[in-house]
Amino acid sequence: MSDSQGQQRQWHFDWRLLVFSGVFLPILIGLGVWQLNRAAEKQVLLDQWQQEAKNLAWQDMVARDLTSGRPVTLTGLYGSRTWLLDNRTRDGIPGYEVLTDFRPLEGPPVVVNRGWVQAPRTRDQLPQLETPEGIFTLEGRISDYPVPPVLMDQPAAGGQWPRRVQSLSEQAARQEIPELPGQIVRLSGERQPGAYRADWEPDLMGPQTHYGYATQWFALAIALTILTVVASYRKTGTNNDNDNG
Repeated sequence: MSDSQGQQRQWHFDWRLLVFSGVFLPILIGLGVWQLNRAAEKQVLLDQWQQEAKNLAWQDMVARDLTSGRPVTLTGLYGSRTWLLDNRTRDGIPGYEVLTDFRPLEGPPVVVNRGWVQAPRTRDQLPQLETPEGIFTLEGRISDYPVPPVLMDQPAAGGQWPRRVQSLSEQAARQEIPELPGQIVRLSGERQPGAYRADWEPDLMGPQTHYGYATQWFALAIALTILTVVASYRKTGTNNDNDNG
């Protein structure tokens, strides 16, 4: 009789392995279910925000809720004040983010981050900017003022426009425009009027990200189940028969 014919796999009870799997398998499944629930909640929130962006007036949104990541639609015209946020690089190239005040037809003005522009070769030059004239409808998302984790001293008000700054806090912006709300707007893409390179990272983790995490947790749970089953079988037969002979 050959070894392959004399050997067979039988279930071998290993209480340590079963305890390990019994502890971690429910945890992995629970994490996957939790991510699915988070994805559903996030989708409901995004759908609500999208609907409100179309139906809720800007002044009502300011009074109600300006949560970062929330979509917003504004109709109005650009103002005359532009801040150039310094030390912003893209693909290793130094540049600026362009922040310009925007005057909605209804409601308070707001600072709009129009995206990134490349810096000229010398520091004594500023980039040539073009700000469209007339009334436009902009789409964007609510965002925080661009300030570092540790606030630096803000430059004193004054000087020509556009103005180079290292950061722009709400207090510094309100020195120029007292009616500004507590958040700014980042344009949703480069097709928006007056936009430069507006390829932002998402402000809010979307449902697809949660679905991806859920897939990973469920995959780990399946892998743990398979490994537990495989490791619980042992080959028996030929070796034992030879020992007995």
